[in-house]
Amino acid sequence: MTGLRGAHAVITGGSSGIGLATAAALAARGASVSLVARDESRLRKASVSLKSRGFSVRTAVADVSSQAEVAEAFSSLEAAAGPCDVLVTSAGQARPGEFLELDDEVFRRMVEVDYFGTLHAVRAVAPSMVRRRSGSIVAISSAAAVLGIYGYTAYAPAKFAVRGLMEALRDELNPAGVHVACVYPPDVDTPQLAEENRWKPAETAAISGTIRPMAAEAVASAIVRAVERERYAVYPDRSVALLAALGPLAAPFLRRMVDRRVRHARRARA
Repeated sequence: MTGLRGAHAVITGGSSGIGLATAAALAARGASVSLVARDESRLRKASVSLKSRGFSVRTAVADVSSQAEVAEAFSSLEAAAGPCDVLVTSAGQARPGEFLELDDEVFRRMVEVDYFGTLHAVRAVAPSMVRRRSGSIVAISSAAAVLGIYGYTAYAPAKFAVRGLMEALRDELNPAGVHVACVYPPDVDTPQLAEENRWKPAETAAISGTIRPMAAEAVASAIVRAVERERYAVYPDRSVALLAALGPLAAPFLRRMVDRRVRHARRARA
């Protein structure tokens, strides 16, 4: 069991969505939180929101795809609040679209933000955590890293890469006393999802059907529990947990279901 009172938690993508909700949940447990994001205005609003609740908050502006910016941001935050005890890498982008219509830049950006944005942050804190033989590293992957879905040929590979990184990292850092976790949320009601929905092909929307997005606060609660109980795989939604558990056994059924929904969506569009 890991205690959070007095811990220094750094959250990338902490200005909104899952990141901000997780920062609030960690702060409510007594952690001192630092938010990293690239939009200074949104960071300022997030900081004011948390401070109005009596929480200790710092911010640093950085584009997580830049290793230099991440290193500088983490250095300044740790100089002010001490070494990072809990890292949550929530910064990310999702840009759906059909493979033949997406620009090469979209594929590149997904890897730079979702994968390297995670890697840069982990690289910034892992050496100190190993030396101290304590700490928790939590990466936000996606349900799209459990099963690749129509319309996510750019996004899903980047999130699969996060999954692979964290699985290997868990085995390396666990003997050093560092907790590693990977989170697989489904659609979550955030500004990122609203932006994502602007680009979704009709087929992608049909696959997700009428499933209601999760609240960011529910995902944040699952993350905090995983840190406190030192769990590795975090499935905030039962359907994603079932999908992960059944794996290859469920794949043929799921593929048939996906194919049906794609066909229906195309007929409706025609």
